[in-house]
Formats: sequence, C-alpha cells, structure tokens
Amino acid sequence: MTDAPAPTPSRAFVSLIGAGPGDPGLLTLRGQHALQHADVVLFDYLANPELLRWCPDARTIYVGKKGFSEYISQEQINALIVQVAQENGGQRVARLKGGDVFVFGRGGEEAEACVLAGVPFEIVPGVTSAIAAPAYAGIPVTHRDVARSFAVLTGNTREGGAQYERLSGVDTLLLLMGVRNLDTIAAELVAAGRDPQTPAATVQWGSTHQQRVATGTLETIGQVVREAGLEAPAVTVVGEVVKLRDTLRWFDNTPAFGGPLRGRTVAVTRTRDGSSALSEVLRARGADVLEVPLIRFGPAPDGGAAALEALRDFTGWLLLTSNQAVAALFSLLDAAGRDARALAGVRIAAVGPSTARSLAERGVRADFVPSTPGARHLGAELPAGRGEAALHLTSQLAEDELQRGLEARGIGYARAGLYRTEAAAPTLNALERLKNAAVITLASGSAARHLAALASADFDPLHMPVAAMGPQTADAAREAGFTRVTVAGTASLDALADAAERAVGGAA
Repeated sequence: MTDAPAPTPSRAFVSLIGAGPGDPGLLTLRGQHALQHADVVLFDYLANPELLRWCPDARTIYVGKKGFSEYISQEQINALIVQVAQENGGQRVARLKGGDVFVFGRGGEEAEACVLAGVPFEIVPGVTSAIAAPAYAGIPVTHRDVARSFAVLTGNTREGGAQYERLSGVDTLLLLMGVRNLDTIAAELVAAGRDPQTPAATVQWGSTHQQRVATGTLETIGQVVREAGLEAPAVTVVGEVVKLRDTLRWFDNTPAFGGPLRGRTVAVTRTRDGSSALSEVLRARGADVLEVPLIRFGPAPDGGAAALEALRDFTGWLLLTSNQAVAALFSLLDAAGRDARALAGVRIAAVGPSTARSLAERGVRADFVPSTPGARHLGAELPAGRGEAALHLTSQLAEDELQRGLEARGIGYARAGLYRTEAAAPTLNALERLKNAAVITLASGSAARHLAALASADFDPLHMPVAAMGPQTADAAREAGFTRVTVAGTASLDALADAAERAVGGAA
C-alpha cells in the first residue's frame, strides 16, 4: 500500500493594512510590501486609490462604506476576505483600510474572521487620521505647556454625556465620525463640564489637497462647520491645542496648495511596472494623482537574439531612444553573461538627457545627445557621415521618423527588436476615475495611442485636455484624435507639470 501524497499547503494569507489618512506618502513600507505581493486587494472608501499603484497586477475589489449608506455590510466584508483568501488554492489578500486597522476600523472583527476560518493573517498598522488630520492642520494633539493627554472617541452619541464625564481630566479630545452629531456632542461636552469657550476645530479630508479646516469653540463649532459646508470624513479636535494652529499652520500654507492643480485629479499614463517620478512632481504642486498603466514591456519574440546578433562585431552608432531600451539592453547582456564591455566598439547616442542618465547609472557615458530631445532631432543632428551605419535597438512599435531622417542623410539604418511594447488595460476603478481627471499627461506616442484605443460610448478621452512630453508625442496625440493638446516646453518632468497646469487653466 502506497502512502497518499501530502496535501499541497495553502498559500492563503491576509494582510490587514492601515492605508493612512489620505496622503499616499503616509503608507508604511510594510504596507507597500504587502500590496506589491498581493493577488487580490480589497479597499474601502477612505483608502486613497493612488495606493493601488503598488499592486498593478492584483485583482481589486471595492468594499467601501461611506457615511450611513453602506455599499457592503461588515459581515459581508469579513466573509469576502476569507472566501477570496481560500480561492484558487490560496491567495495573498491585502485588505486596505483607511487610517489604522484597529482605530475604529473594525479590523479586529476582520482578524477574528480569519482566525475562525484558519486563515493566517498579519496586522500592518497605519497612521490614524485622529492624529494625522490635526497634524496637517497645524494642531499637535499634545503639547508640554497645554496638553499632556488625549483621547480618541467615536462620534456615536448613544452613550451621551456619560462617556464625556469619564474623560473630564483629558486635555485633548479627538472625535471621529462625528460631523452629523456635532451640535449634540458639543452640548453634551459642555453639560459634562467643559467650558463652552474651549477651542475646537474640524478637519475634513485631512492630509490631502482637499483638506479644509473650520475653527471655533465648543459653543460655535457646529454652526461654523455647517456654514463652511464641511462633511465626512472629518476629525474634530477639542482642547487648548487648537490655538496653536495660528502659529503652526503649514500644510495649507504651502505655495502649491493654492496652485492651478490644487485638488485637481491629474492622470499620469505610465508603464505597468513601478510608479512615476512625475507623480511626485505633480503632488508637490497640489494635484491628486491617478496613475494609469497603459503600457507594459515584455521580451522581444525572439528573446533578444536578433539584437545580440546585430551587436556582434558592430562598430557604428548604437541608437537608444528610451529608458526602457537601456534597461532591456543591459538585462539582455546580463542574461547572455556579458556586460558593458560588449559595447566597447560602438559609439552610443541617447535620444535625450533622461536616456543618457539611464546609461550613466550603468557606467556608460553617451557619446551624443541631441540639443533637443526626440527622434526627429536625433536623426537630424547625429554626427555621422554618409555611408556610416546606425543600429537602433528598440521595440516593435518604434516610429519611422528616426529612420527617415538618417536615410535622408545617407546614413545606413538598421533596427533590431530589443523588447516588446504591449497595451495594459487599466482597472475598471482606474477607468472610472480617469473620466473625472482634469488633465491627462502623455509621455510617449505609444501612451497616446493606447489611451485613444480606450474610447467608448461611456468614455471619450479624445476631447479631454492632455499634456504631451514634447512635439513628437504631441503630434502622435493629434494623429490619434486628441483635440486639446498642450505641449511641454522641454522634455523634463517640471515642463510636463507646467503643461498640465496650462491645460487645466485652458491655455495651450
């Protein structure tokens, strides 16, 4: 009798992740790592959708709850977490929750559901809005001179003044989910012994560029918040520390906070891998950034064999026209057991300073970079004479402008496939948010064409404002059908952000 094979262990694992208060930069490194390794991500209303850029290949499920209207009940969420974790022989599930997992986030209930089902899990704490929102409003929850203690409370008024009497000795009170009941809460705090003139502040969408702050006293805060039109999500601070906002206000005093992009959604089209450096530039100007992967890179159909063969004994100009070309070239050389010494017999031309920097990071200095970035200028300015040879290592979608420019000058042109460029469909959630973007940035002609291909009866990107990285990308965008194109003055991230600002302002 033979022994039965041992059962395959399940991969099921759940990460309960605190997403922080809204600023995507406040996600912890552990939270980022868990997202990057997730098969499925369940995210709620208060988790910034920008965080989904860390898990571009994961299946995403929206389980948000907003105010008193529930999209899905907590019991259904608990069951869904377990169900998804146990599917397909076990999956890694990231449950992304606004703020901190255990601070009024019902994370304890979700963890208990995992325990009952025998699903391993971890808790990844997050930055709670109870502390972060006041901090971004310039209000420290403690201060040695005025407040040595604080308490975090739910805005639920069922317990009434009884809970406030128990907290009579606490210096600072932080109220979550209490905007609708603010008048009642304030009255009960006064009835429990708080001075009606105690300073109070309500911070809506704290730590994001939608942040708004209203200040008053316990006696007036309800009316002040109503007049300001503040709604959930919001944190209310009660205590003498509120006065420090006059001195410590910082976030909503930064120059970017009042710029053209403040609170506007800017869609950044990018490749499937990683995140965009442009996003950080735009966030610094007050934008809410939506990263939309439209392109993915893969190996050439022949695995790069043609490129390696073309390089063998080649002694002319090697042309590299993107950062991806540089990365793919060195990856190919490494897989073949070779390194930069394989390029010793060639002169290397980079299409622009960014590509030249990618080369420099690998210890190779470009022999030539055109005065203006772009294939058109590379073809016109390459310091090669008639009869010399140029080898262009690129993808299957390379445009023929460079080839035409060189051949018109009598320079021999050859192309070899180094990698493959493919379309990457954005998630339904990203596509829905894309419809409301104030402007879309395009860094390449491929991005323009892939975005145009998404046009449908429900989504028309062709009449949305777009900011293009240089004239070549702008031409490709117009050829693809875009009608509102603003061109960056130079091929730099700051120039592209400038173009986005002009597009939002209506100036081309």
